[in-house]
Amino acid sequence: MNPSWLRLLPAFLRKRIESRDYLQNVLGNMGWLFADRIVRMGIGLLVGVWVARYLGPEQFGLLSYAYAFVALFSALSTMGLDSIVVREIVRDPSREEEVLGSTFLLKVIGGVSSLCLVIGCITFLRPPDPTTRLLVSIIAVGMVFQAFDTIDYWFQSQILSKYAVYAKNTAFLIASIGKVVLILSKGSVLSFAVVGIVESIIGSIGLVLAYKKTGHNIKNWRSRRATAGSLFKDSWPLMLSGVMIMIYMRIDQVMLGMMVGSKEVGVYSVAVQLSEAWYFLPISIVSSVYPSIIEAKKTSDSLFIERLQKLYKLMSFTGYCIAIPVTFFGGYVLEILYGKEYLAAKPMLIALIWSILFTNLGVARSSFLATMNWNKIHFFTVLGGCFLNIIINILLIPLYGGFGAAVASCVSYWFAAHGACFLYRPLFKTGSMMTKALYNPRFW
Repeated sequence: MNPSWLRLLPAFLRKRIESRDYLQNVLGNMGWLFADRIVRMGIGLLVGVWVARYLGPEQFGLLSYAYAFVALFSALSTMGLDSIVVREIVRDPSREEEVLGSTFLLKVIGGVSSLCLVIGCITFLRPPDPTTRLLVSIIAVGMVFQAFDTIDYWFQSQILSKYAVYAKNTAFLIASIGKVVLILSKGSVLSFAVVGIVESIIGSIGLVLAYKKTGHNIKNWRSRRATAGSLFKDSWPLMLSGVMIMIYMRIDQVMLGMMVGSKEVGVYSVAVQLSEAWYFLPISIVSSVYPSIIEAKKTSDSLFIERLQKLYKLMSFTGYCIAIPVTFFGGYVLEILYGKEYLAAKPMLIALIWSILFTNLGVARSSFLATMNWNKIHFFTVLGGCFLNIIINILLIPLYGGFGAAVASCVSYWFAAHGACFLYRPLFKTGSMMTKALYNPRFW
């Protein structure tokens, strides 16, 4: 039986899809992920703008600095397990409860360890700044609850993301309402950090309930040392890659805070907020098609390459559709949404928005590397991008402030996703495929 949404499509598309059940599942799953991210982008941006205007560049910069600092360690709590877990469940569904239980255990260990590490580092780096230390510590508590994202991995493997969307969006909407209440009641910057923990707790409860609704129960999970060891053996390069990714995605805000000040971080953060609002597109697309990429590899190399090329072209096409309009109209959007206090973010936004081309391709390439189990290669490409970002930041931030940080980010994103492919022979082909996607993004 065809899903109801199929009737909404034009006839020529409907005819090509209605007899292909798996494709319908992928598109339906993608639709749920898009709906999730669109809700988050719309409401999140609206509330985020309101928070930025309420706090002002100085206080908003302080809050953004705290979130950026915690983000540097967040990959340690996720353990790089997402694509690995999905892959293992797709390959052998009979082991799913063992895989999920072992994953949950690893993520609890990672979350607690990350929390301790964050508190230790911020105490060492900012000893005379109790407000920043407290902000960072409060936000970092949320990493412990990321262990429940293990359930989300199972939903991804079954192409049933709508359940995770229900759970996480409920938590997100409650947290958004909480932020509005804080603005109306003149809440402190610390109270906005507490709302983040509340969202993590509610989201975790929602995932457990959604998992139970599908006829499963986390009480049936079981962890095995051998399975946990095998998962960690495959995931640690991805975990380190995640650390490097978060460093080169967030080190600009941390370095701006240390080299220039919180106000510049606040202005720069609104440019980051507007550019990263679009990240839901590549993540949603790749999360939905990743199982089909794995299946294609098992079928034939030619089908595998064909699907990857289409994915790269789709990612490139999506990037251009975002970057070109924002380049011309981003300044007007900034002034309308944030006010003249944040208008200095315009050149930063223009530089950052073009990095989405390479972010999109990088997310797509990660599915290729995970399928090939080339996770160590992923780590080294990201490591190069991380070092490049830090070096350019050191050179440009003293001269150009936030704009220098934006340029550093764009260059490092390109290198990690695309440029580094031409430094290692096994990646030459995928690098050429991405080049083809950049100059010819037509994917249909």
